[in-house]
Amino acid sequence: METNVQPDKSAIDKWIYIVVQNPGTGGEQFMGFKAPDSGEEFIPAFTSKEEAQQCFLIMPKDMMANKYEIQAILKDDLVTTAKGNGFEVYLMDHKSCIKGKL
Repeated sequence: METNVQPDKSAIDKWIYIVVQNPGTGGEQFMGFKAPDSGEEFIPAFTSKEEAQQCFLIMPKDMMANKYEIQAILKDDLVTTAKGNGFEVYLMDHKSCIKGKL
């Protein structure tokens, strides 16, 4: 018996991708940045793992001192955690351009 089950779009839209710095360690944290012009602190988020991987290549980072991993997280959990720590969340594309604020 063959079935053609499509993923629930509403469930897919609940997930977002971010870069995690030092995953699985006591120093694990979401990778965030400070905007040079406004000083606003933010976490870049992506709609796909592929976009996150492409943008990661051009992000400033310390590859010698830290490890990085792209992980999926529930959008609401990310926004709640970010705001609780004084960060905004920006949806970005693969070229590091802001698509919108979450």
